[in-house]
Amino acid sequence: MSVIRLAQAADVDSVAAIEKTSFGDPWPKAAFRRLIGDPLAIFLVGGNSETPVDGYTVAVAVGGEGEVLNVAVSSEARRTGLGGKLLDAVLLELRARGVTVAFLEVRDSNASARGLYESRGFAQVARRRRYYVNPAEDALVMRAALAPLSPDETRSGREKFADL
Repeated sequence: MSVIRLAQAADVDSVAAIEKTSFGDPWPKAAFRRLIGDPLAIFLVGGNSETPVDGYTVAVAVGGEGEVLNVAVSSEARRTGLGGKLLDAVLLELRARGVTVAFLEVRDSNASARGLYESRGFAQVARRRRYYVNPAEDALVMRAALAPLSPDETRSGREKFADL
């Protein structure tokens, strides 16, 4: 069973390793360290009892808008549903913070990620030419409208993120 929780300083090495194998232009460890305790950031990790960090997600919420900056899962945990669970958790927290619209960028060639995002209501709204490096590639900008939390979601969905 997957457990999604707030990232802690002890998770940074595992997150950085996933980042390095997932992206051609990875964030440095220092970037992840800065996210711990950042009031604008939502930094979650997911895993199980054997591997507590199999994936992570990062988003920010400012002024009613959110941006999902990263969703990544280790190669061993891909196609297990963990990426979807992480995305659902971060979108739930964005909604809890009053966010009504979320954005993200995804590589044009990343069909599996695009499919995941589309399944959660994201649709392409723009293209950023040669946004990514290593290799150079366009980014698709995707947007999703987010509904306010229902009373049931407020009670049950966020109890695992009591510290947020």
